[in-house]
Amino acid sequence: MTTNDTTTATTSTSAEYAPEHSPRLNWAKHAPDVYKAMVRLDMAAQQGLDPKLRELVKIRTSQLNHCAFCLDMHTKDALAAGESLERIIQLSAWEESKHFYTAKELAAIELTEAITVLTDGFVPDEVYAKAAQHFEDAELAQLIAAITVINAWNRFGVSTRMVPGHYQAGQHH
Repeated sequence: MTTNDTTTATTSTSAEYAPEHSPRLNWAKHAPDVYKAMVRLDMAAQQGLDPKLRELVKIRTSQLNHCAFCLDMHTKDALAAGESLERIIQLSAWEESKHFYTAKELAAIELTEAITVLTDGFVPDEVYAKAAQHFEDAELAQLIAAITVINAWNRFGVSTRMVPGHYQAGQHH
């Protein structure tokens, strides 16, 4: 096989990626006061929470809401905070992978799902009680705030089709 034949063989077997979509709207540019208020709210909601736990909550919420932009951002931030790739990968199947997480993390993840999905129109008492066993009141209030804020960010990201893949860890901190 000549060099030309090798190039042709390699080219014919390589996959072509789908084109990157364009965002629908740069909402932060057109609603700067809302964006700035969201940033302040996000910073306030993060206070007192462990950075790894905070990122796990943001990733799980973003998985549930199908927010690719936020998944990209918070996966990178989690890795930069020292979170393991294995735990990030297992997060979408946490109920079958409980042994990767502490009881406190599991309570936070379960509360994240209850607040994000609101399947029954409310957060079940047993889910809330489990979280309350692992978090002091102030920390639990911060966790609920953090879950609520990432849900809001997800809704901005999904509705405006923010494009994932370009975020660098720590870029928005």
